[in-house]
Amino acid sequence: MNEYEPVDPNYEARIRSSFEKQGVMKTIGARLFKIAPGEVVIEFSYDPSLTQQHGYIHAGVVTTVVDSACGYAAYTLMPADSEVLSIEYKVNFMSPAKGEFFKSIGKVLRSGRTITVCSGNVVAVERGKEKVVATMLATMISVAK
Repeated sequence: MNEYEPVDPNYEARIRSSFEKQGVMKTIGARLFKIAPGEVVIEFSYDPSLTQQHGYIHAGVVTTVVDSACGYAAYTLMPADSEVLSIEYKVNFMSPAKGEFFKSIGKVLRSGRTITVCSGNVVAVERGKEKVVATMLATMISVAK
């Protein structure tokens, strides 16, 4: 059972439309996997063009995708006439980002009228095993269109 009730019944279409406008998500090859009130999951596959010098997915890529997952999780609960922006986040990298594909899971912790606090995890999947490689605490703001 989800504890959040979206104010916009068309939140999913709004999220998909916004996501399609993100050139960086296309560059990374990221795709929306799940959209639910207060939660969004974005997945992307390992690609050597996204790695740093040791062959792991670059921290900037990991952060970019989990920031979007958190932002869109917050956006599911915002009014139809709003946009979402990140105003602050902190990321902890707990393990090298090594895997066949990655899941960025953004969840709302508290949704306010203007400010929403979210948490996010990036999970690496390799040979069917999952490992959290990064975690984020983020603050999002709702702004008028």
